[in-house]
Amino acid sequence: MKILISVEQAISLVLKNVNPCSKTEIIDLEYALGYVLAEPVMAPINLPPFRQAAMDGYAVNYQGNSDFKVVGEVKAGDAQSPLLEAGQCVRIFTGAQVPDTANVVIKQEAIIRIDSSISVEEEIKLGSNIRPEGEQIKKTTVALGKGATLNTSAIGLLASLGLTSVTVFKKPTVGIVVTGNELVSGGQPLKTGQIYESNAVMLNSALASLGIFQVEMLRVADNFQDTALILSQALDRYDFTLVSGGISVGDYDFVGPALNAIGVTQVFYKVKQKPGQPIFFGKKGDNFVFALPGNPASSLSCFYIYVTLAIEQFSHKPYSAVKKDKRVVENSFTKTGSRAHFLKACIKEEAVEILDGQASSMLHSFALANALVYLPEEVDSVKPGDIVTVWHLPN
Repeated sequence: MKILISVEQAISLVLKNVNPCSKTEIIDLEYALGYVLAEPVMAPINLPPFRQAAMDGYAVNYQGNSDFKVVGEVKAGDAQSPLLEAGQCVRIFTGAQVPDTANVVIKQEAIIRIDSSISVEEEIKLGSNIRPEGEQIKKTTVALGKGATLNTSAIGLLASLGLTSVTVFKKPTVGIVVTGNELVSGGQPLKTGQIYESNAVMLNSALASLGIFQVEMLRVADNFQDTALILSQALDRYDFTLVSGGISVGDYDFVGPALNAIGVTQVFYKVKQKPGQPIFFGKKGDNFVFALPGNPASSLSCFYIYVTLAIEQFSHKPYSAVKKDKRVVENSFTKTGSRAHFLKACIKEEAVEILDGQASSMLHSFALANALVYLPEEVDSVKPGDIVTVWHLPN
Protein backbone atom coordinates (compact mmCIF):
# COMPACT_ATOMS: atom_id res chain seq x y z
CA MET A 1 0.00 0.00 0.00
CA LYS A 2 1.34 3.41 -0.96
CA ILE A 3 2.23 5.62 2.01
CA LEU A 4 0.55 9.02 1.76
CA ILE A 5 2.76 12.08 2.08
CA SER A 6 2.09 14.64 4.81
CA VAL A 7 0.66 18.13 4.32
CA GLU A 8 4.06 19.58 5.17
CA GLN A 9 5.79 17.39 2.56
CA ALA A 10 3.25 18.37 -0.08
CA ILE A 11 3.72 22.08 0.63
CA SER A 12 7.49 21.65 0.44
CA LEU A 13 7.20 19.88 -2.92
CA VAL A 14 5.05 22.69 -4.33
CA LEU A 15 7.62 25.27 -3.30
CA LYS A 16 10.49 23.16 -4.65
CA ASN A 17 8.94 22.64 -8.06
CA VAL A 18 7.32 26.00 -8.82
CA ASN A 19 9.83 28.73 -9.62
CA PRO A 20 9.02 32.45 -9.93
CA CYS A 21 8.16 33.36 -13.51
CA SER A 22 10.94 35.13 -15.42
CA LYS A 23 8.70 36.47 -18.21
CA THR A 24 7.94 40.18 -18.11
CA GLU A 25 5.62 42.60 -19.86
CA ILE A 26 4.95 46.32 -19.96
CA ILE A 27 1.47 47.09 -18.71
CA ASP A 28 -0.58 50.27 -18.40
CA LEU A 29 -0.56 51.54 -14.84
CA GLU A 30 -4.35 51.52 -14.60
CA TYR A 31 -4.34 47.73 -15.12
CA ALA A 32 -1.31 46.94 -12.95
CA LEU A 33 -3.07 46.16 -9.67
CA GLY A 34 -1.61 43.03 -8.06
CA TYR A 35 1.34 42.72 -10.42
CA VAL A 36 4.95 42.59 -9.19
CA LEU A 37 7.59 44.99 -10.52
CA ALA A 38 10.22 43.28 -12.67
CA GLU A 39 12.61 46.21 -12.42
CA PRO A 40 13.03 49.20 -10.10
CA VAL A 41 11.10 52.36 -10.93
CA MET A 42 13.22 55.50 -10.85
CA ALA A 43 11.54 58.80 -10.02
CA PRO A 44 11.51 61.06 -13.10
CA ILE A 45 10.71 64.14 -10.98
CA ASN A 46 10.92 65.35 -7.42
CA LEU A 47 7.83 64.62 -5.34
CA PRO A 48 6.47 67.10 -4.59
CA PRO A 49 7.95 68.92 -7.59
CA PHE A 50 7.94 72.30 -5.77
CA ARG A 51 7.61 73.73 -2.27
CA GLN A 52 3.99 72.98 -1.46
CA ALA A 53 1.50 74.34 1.05
CA ALA A 54 0.39 71.61 3.46
CA MET A 55 -2.85 73.40 4.37
CA ASP A 56 -4.99 76.46 3.72
CA GLY A 57 -3.61 79.64 5.27
CA TYR A 58 -1.10 82.39 4.57
CA ALA A 59 2.43 82.11 3.21
CA VAL A 60 4.48 84.80 4.95
CA ASN A 61 7.94 86.31 4.87
CA TYR A 62 8.59 86.15 8.59
CA GLN A 63 11.37 88.29 10.01
CA GLY A 64 10.35 88.37 13.68
CA ASN A 65 7.06 90.23 13.23
CA SER A 66 3.51 88.99 13.99
CA ASP A 67 1.50 91.30 11.70
CA PHE A 68 1.54 90.96 7.92
CA LYS A 69 0.17 92.71 4.88
CA VAL A 70 -1.71 90.56 2.37
CA VAL A 71 -0.41 91.33 -1.13
CA GLY A 72 -1.97 88.53 -3.19
CA GLU A 73 -3.30 85.02 -3.46
CA VAL A 74 -1.91 81.69 -4.72
CA LYS A 75 -4.25 78.84 -5.60
CA ALA A 76 -3.33 75.22 -6.37
CA GLY A 77 -2.18 75.13 -9.99
CA ASP A 78 -1.06 78.78 -10.13
CA ALA A 79 2.36 79.19 -11.72
CA GLN A 80 3.35 82.54 -10.23
CA SER A 81 5.72 82.92 -7.28
CA PRO A 82 5.11 86.40 -5.86
CA LEU A 83 8.11 88.23 -4.43
CA LEU A 84 7.40 88.91 -0.76
CA GLU A 85 9.20 91.53 1.26
CA ALA A 86 9.62 91.21 5.03
CA GLY A 87 6.21 91.46 6.71
CA GLN A 88 4.24 90.57 3.56
CA CYS A 89 2.15 87.49 2.85
CA VAL A 90 -0.19 85.87 0.35
CA ARG A 91 -3.38 83.90 0.88
CA ILE A 92 -2.54 80.29 -0.07
CA PHE A 93 -4.40 77.01 -0.43
CA THR A 94 -3.46 73.37 0.16
CA GLY A 95 -1.24 72.00 -2.61
CA ALA A 96 -0.33 75.42 -4.01
CA GLN A 97 3.25 76.45 -4.76
CA VAL A 98 4.77 78.37 -1.85
CA PRO A 99 6.57 81.56 -2.99
CA ASP A 100 10.37 81.34 -2.81
CA THR A 101 10.47 84.31 -0.44
CA ALA A 102 7.97 82.78 2.03
CA ASN A 103 9.48 80.89 4.95
CA VAL A 104 6.37 79.64 6.75
CA VAL A 105 2.69 78.90 6.05
CA ILE A 106 0.40 79.87 8.93
CA LYS A 107 -2.88 77.95 9.07
CA GLN A 108 -5.98 80.07 8.61
CA GLU A 109 -7.39 79.07 12.02
CA ALA A 110 -4.51 80.97 13.71
CA ILE A 111 -5.16 84.22 11.81
CA ILE A 112 -7.22 87.33 12.50
CA ARG A 113 -7.72 89.21 9.25
CA ILE A 114 -8.91 92.78 8.96
CA ASP A 115 -9.09 94.06 5.39
CA SER A 116 -5.61 93.46 3.89
CA SER A 117 -3.81 92.86 7.16
CA ILE A 118 -3.46 89.74 9.32
CA SER A 119 -2.35 89.12 12.87
CA VAL A 120 -0.99 85.76 14.03
CA GLU A 121 -2.28 84.32 17.32
CA GLU A 122 0.23 81.46 17.75
CA GLU A 123 3.97 80.98 17.87
CA ILE A 124 5.50 81.12 14.40
CA LYS A 125 7.91 78.31 13.53
CA LEU A 126 10.02 78.70 10.41
CA GLY A 127 9.30 76.11 7.74
CA SER A 128 6.07 74.85 9.28
CA ASN A 129 3.25 73.72 6.96
CA ILE A 130 5.56 73.71 3.94
CA ARG A 131 6.28 70.45 2.13
CA PRO A 132 9.85 70.72 0.81
CA GLU A 133 10.57 69.94 -2.85
CA GLY A 134 11.40 66.24 -3.09
CA GLU A 135 10.23 65.57 0.48
CA GLN A 136 8.73 62.19 -0.52
CA ILE A 137 11.11 61.15 -3.30
CA LYS A 138 14.09 62.80 -4.95
CA LYS A 139 14.42 62.79 -8.73
CA THR A 140 16.47 59.82 -10.10
CA THR A 141 16.15 57.86 -6.84
CA VAL A 142 14.26 54.55 -6.52
CA ALA A 143 10.54 55.14 -6.09
CA LEU A 144 9.68 51.43 -5.86
CA GLY A 145 12.12 48.54 -6.01
CA LYS A 146 12.09 45.37 -8.07
CA GLY A 147 9.77 42.84 -6.45
CA ALA A 148 7.35 45.41 -5.05
CA THR A 149 3.70 44.38 -5.32
CA LEU A 150 1.59 47.05 -6.97
CA ASN A 151 -1.25 47.69 -4.54
CA THR A 152 -3.60 50.65 -4.82
CA SER A 153 -1.30 53.03 -2.95
CA ALA A 154 1.74 52.00 -5.01
CA ILE A 155 -0.22 52.71 -8.19
CA GLY A 156 -1.23 56.09 -6.79
CA LEU A 157 2.41 56.87 -5.99
CA LEU A 158 3.59 56.01 -9.52
CA ALA A 159 0.73 58.00 -11.03
CA SER A 160 1.79 61.03 -8.95
CA LEU A 161 5.20 60.74 -10.62
CA GLY A 162 3.55 61.03 -14.04
CA LEU A 163 4.15 57.40 -15.01
CA THR A 164 1.64 55.63 -17.26
CA SER A 165 3.16 52.14 -17.59
CA VAL A 166 5.41 49.74 -15.69
CA THR A 167 7.45 46.61 -16.39
CA VAL A 168 6.07 43.70 -14.40
CA PHE A 169 6.38 39.94 -14.11
CA LYS A 170 3.64 38.16 -16.00
CA LYS A 171 0.76 36.68 -14.08
CA PRO A 172 -0.03 33.04 -14.83
CA THR A 173 -2.61 31.89 -17.33
CA VAL A 174 -4.97 29.24 -15.98
CA GLY A 175 -7.20 26.63 -17.57
CA ILE A 176 -9.96 24.96 -15.56
CA VAL A 177 -10.91 21.52 -16.92
CA VAL A 178 -14.27 20.23 -15.71
CA THR A 179 -15.01 16.50 -15.74
CA GLY A 180 -18.29 14.73 -15.02
CA ASN A 181 -21.12 13.73 -17.35
CA GLU A 182 -23.60 14.47 -14.58
CA LEU A 183 -22.80 18.19 -14.51
CA VAL A 184 -25.11 20.82 -16.01
CA SER A 185 -24.49 24.55 -16.33
CA GLY A 186 -26.58 26.88 -14.19
CA GLY A 187 -29.82 28.09 -15.73
CA GLN A 188 -30.60 24.79 -17.44
CA PRO A 189 -33.28 22.39 -16.17
CA LEU A 190 -31.98 19.39 -14.24
CA LYS A 191 -32.79 15.90 -15.42
CA THR A 192 -32.78 12.91 -13.11
CA GLY A 193 -29.23 12.12 -11.97
CA GLN A 194 -27.82 15.53 -12.91
CA ILE A 195 -26.40 18.26 -10.68
CA TYR A 196 -25.34 21.84 -11.34
CA GLU A 197 -21.67 22.44 -12.01
CA SER A 198 -20.21 24.64 -9.27
CA ASN A 199 -16.52 23.84 -8.93
CA ALA A 200 -15.34 25.68 -12.03
CA VAL A 201 -17.36 28.79 -11.16
CA MET A 202 -16.04 28.60 -7.60
CA LEU A 203 -12.40 28.14 -8.68
CA ASN A 204 -12.67 30.97 -11.19
CA SER A 205 -13.90 33.23 -8.38
CA ALA A 206 -11.07 32.06 -6.10
CA LEU A 207 -8.55 32.89 -8.83
CA ALA A 208 -10.09 36.34 -9.24
CA SER A 209 -9.56 36.94 -5.51
CA LEU A 210 -5.83 36.43 -6.22
CA GLY A 211 -5.92 38.90 -9.11
CA ILE A 212 -5.81 36.14 -11.76
CA PHE A 213 -8.20 36.89 -14.61
CA GLN A 214 -6.64 35.13 -17.62
CA VAL A 215 -8.75 32.01 -17.06
CA GLU A 216 -10.52 29.68 -19.50
CA MET A 217 -12.97 26.90 -18.67
CA LEU A 218 -13.00 23.62 -20.60
CA ARG A 219 -15.46 20.71 -20.40
CA VAL A 220 -14.52 17.12 -21.07
CA ALA A 221 -16.65 14.00 -21.44
CA ASP A 222 -15.99 11.06 -19.13
CA ASN A 223 -13.88 8.97 -21.49
CA PHE A 224 -10.15 8.43 -21.80
CA GLN A 225 -9.63 9.79 -25.32
CA ASP A 226 -11.38 13.13 -24.75
CA THR A 227 -9.78 13.55 -21.35
CA ALA A 228 -6.27 12.97 -22.71
CA LEU A 229 -6.85 15.33 -25.66
CA ILE A 230 -8.23 18.22 -23.60
CA LEU A 231 -5.57 17.85 -20.90
CA SER A 232 -2.80 17.77 -23.50
CA GLN A 233 -4.10 20.96 -25.10
CA ALA A 234 -4.44 22.64 -21.70
CA LEU A 235 -0.90 21.69 -20.59
CA ASP A 236 0.47 23.22 -23.80
CA ARG A 237 -1.57 26.40 -23.49
CA TYR A 238 -1.70 27.41 -19.81
CA ASP A 239 0.84 27.97 -17.06
CA PHE A 240 -1.50 26.18 -14.65
CA THR A 241 -4.20 23.64 -15.40
CA LEU A 242 -6.74 22.93 -12.66
CA VAL A 243 -8.77 19.77 -13.12
CA SER A 244 -12.05 19.41 -11.26
CA GLY A 245 -12.87 15.78 -10.44
CA GLY A 246 -11.95 12.51 -12.12
CA ILE A 247 -8.70 12.00 -10.18
CA SER A 248 -9.85 9.16 -7.93
CA VAL A 249 -9.78 5.46 -8.87
CA GLY A 250 -13.35 4.85 -10.04
CA ASP A 251 -14.20 3.17 -13.32
CA TYR A 252 -14.96 6.57 -14.88
CA ASP A 253 -12.07 8.53 -13.38
CA PHE A 254 -9.79 9.00 -16.38
CA VAL A 255 -7.69 12.00 -15.30
CA GLY A 256 -4.84 10.05 -13.70
CA PRO A 257 -4.27 7.65 -16.64
CA ALA A 258 -4.66 10.53 -19.11
CA LEU A 259 -2.07 12.68 -17.34
CA ASN A 260 0.35 9.76 -17.36
CA ALA A 261 -0.31 9.08 -21.06
CA ILE A 262 0.42 12.67 -22.15
CA GLY A 263 3.77 12.76 -20.33
CA VAL A 264 2.97 14.66 -17.15
CA THR A 265 5.54 14.08 -14.40
CA GLN A 266 3.85 13.30 -11.10
CA VAL A 267 5.22 15.32 -8.17
CA PHE A 268 2.76 13.87 -5.68
CA TYR A 269 -0.58 12.08 -5.60
CA LYS A 270 -2.65 11.78 -2.43
CA VAL A 271 -1.91 13.64 0.79
CA LYS A 272 -2.69 12.44 4.30
CA GLN A 273 -5.35 15.06 4.92
CA LYS A 274 -9.10 15.52 5.21
CA PRO A 275 -10.75 16.82 3.12
CA GLY A 276 -8.84 16.56 -0.15
CA GLN A 277 -6.80 13.38 0.11
CA PRO A 278 -6.90 12.48 -3.62
CA ILE A 279 -5.09 15.58 -4.90
CA PHE A 280 -2.58 15.30 -7.75
CA PHE A 281 0.23 17.75 -8.52
CA GLY A 282 2.40 17.36 -11.59
CA LYS A 283 4.27 19.24 -14.29
CA LYS A 284 5.12 19.05 -17.96
CA GLY A 285 7.96 21.30 -19.02
CA ASP A 286 7.35 24.69 -17.44
CA ASN A 287 3.62 24.14 -16.98
CA PHE A 288 1.82 22.71 -13.95
CA VAL A 289 -1.33 20.75 -13.25
CA PHE A 290 -3.37 20.31 -10.09
CA ALA A 291 -6.06 17.64 -10.29
CA LEU A 292 -8.47 18.53 -7.50
CA PRO A 293 -11.08 16.28 -5.86
CA GLY A 294 -14.58 16.58 -7.22
CA ASN A 295 -16.26 17.23 -3.87
CA PRO A 296 -16.63 21.02 -3.64
CA ALA A 297 -15.28 21.58 -0.12
CA SER A 298 -12.33 19.28 -0.86
CA SER A 299 -11.60 21.12 -4.09
CA LEU A 300 -11.70 24.56 -2.47
CA SER A 301 -9.62 23.45 0.53
CA CYS A 302 -6.92 22.10 -1.78
CA PHE A 303 -7.04 25.31 -3.76
CA TYR A 304 -6.30 27.41 -0.69
CA ILE A 305 -3.65 25.05 0.66
CA TYR A 306 -1.68 24.24 -2.50
CA VAL A 307 -2.85 26.06 -5.63
CA THR A 308 -2.76 29.49 -4.00
CA LEU A 309 0.76 28.79 -2.77
CA ALA A 310 1.91 27.71 -6.24
CA ILE A 311 0.37 30.70 -8.01
CA GLU A 312 1.80 33.16 -5.48
CA GLN A 313 5.25 31.54 -5.80
CA PHE A 314 5.01 31.76 -9.60
CA SER A 315 3.93 35.41 -9.30
CA HIS A 316 6.90 36.44 -7.09
CA LYS A 317 4.85 36.90 -3.92
CA PRO A 318 4.86 33.67 -1.89
CA TYR A 319 2.76 33.45 1.27
CA SER A 320 1.01 36.76 0.63
CA ALA A 321 -2.54 35.45 0.16
CA VAL A 322 -3.11 32.94 2.95
CA LYS A 323 -1.95 34.16 6.35
CA LYS A 324 -1.47 31.88 9.35
CA ASP A 325 -1.54 32.52 13.07
CA LYS A 326 -2.50 30.92 16.38
CA ARG A 327 -5.93 31.33 17.99
CA VAL A 328 -7.92 30.04 20.94
CA VAL A 329 -10.59 27.62 19.76
CA GLU A 330 -14.10 28.13 21.12
CA ASN A 331 -15.52 24.65 20.73
CA SER A 332 -14.59 20.96 20.76
CA PHE A 333 -13.78 18.75 17.80
CA THR A 334 -12.68 15.11 17.61
CA LYS A 335 -11.06 13.78 14.45
CA THR A 336 -11.99 10.57 12.70
CA GLY A 337 -8.85 8.71 11.66
CA SER A 338 -5.24 9.85 11.77
CA ARG A 339 -5.18 12.24 8.81
CA ALA A 340 -4.49 15.96 9.19
CA HIS A 341 -7.71 17.97 9.12
CA PHE A 342 -8.59 21.35 7.63
CA LEU A 343 -11.79 22.50 9.31
CA LYS A 344 -14.02 25.28 8.08
CA ALA A 345 -14.06 27.93 10.75
CA CYS A 346 -14.94 31.51 11.59
CA ILE A 347 -12.51 33.93 13.26
CA LYS A 348 -14.10 35.95 16.06
CA GLU A 349 -11.75 38.64 17.37
CA GLU A 350 -8.93 36.67 19.08
CA ALA A 351 -10.72 33.31 18.98
CA VAL A 352 -11.91 30.93 16.29
CA GLU A 353 -15.06 28.79 16.05
CA ILE A 354 -15.07 25.46 14.22
CA LEU A 355 -18.26 25.33 12.16
CA ASP A 356 -20.75 22.51 11.72
CA GLY A 357 -21.00 20.83 8.33
CA GLN A 358 -17.44 19.60 7.76
CA ALA A 359 -18.29 17.00 5.10
CA SER A 360 -16.28 17.32 1.90
CA SER A 361 -19.45 17.86 -0.14
CA MET A 362 -20.74 20.78 1.95
CA LEU A 363 -20.21 24.32 0.70
CA HIS A 364 -22.78 26.02 2.92
CA SER A 365 -20.45 26.06 5.91
CA PHE A 366 -17.60 27.18 3.62
CA ALA A 367 -19.74 30.14 2.57
CA LEU A 368 -19.87 31.19 6.24
CA ALA A 369 -16.18 30.54 6.91
CA ASN A 370 -13.31 33.00 6.82
CA ALA A 371 -10.63 30.56 7.98
CA LEU A 372 -9.48 26.96 8.16
CA VAL A 373 -8.41 25.42 11.45
CA TYR A 374 -5.48 23.06 10.85
CA LEU A 375 -5.20 19.97 13.05
CA PRO A 376 -2.00 18.05 12.20
CA GLU A 377 -1.83 14.28 12.12
CA GLU A 378 -0.68 13.96 15.75
CA VAL A 379 -3.61 15.98 17.17
CA ASP A 380 -6.67 13.81 17.80
CA SER A 381 -9.02 16.41 19.29
CA VAL A 382 -9.32 19.94 20.62
CA LYS A 383 -11.42 21.45 23.36
CA PRO A 384 -12.42 25.04 24.22
CA GLY A 385 -9.38 27.07 25.23
CA ASP A 386 -6.85 25.05 23.20
CA ILE A 387 -4.50 26.91 20.86
CA VAL A 388 -4.83 25.96 17.20
CA THR A 389 -3.23 26.95 13.91
CA VAL A 390 -5.55 29.07 11.76
CA TRP A 391 -5.26 29.71 8.02
CA HIS A 392 -6.95 32.99 7.10
CA LEU A 393 -8.84 32.70 3.84
CA PRO A 394 -8.37 35.50 1.26
CA ASN A 395 -12.13 36.00 0.91
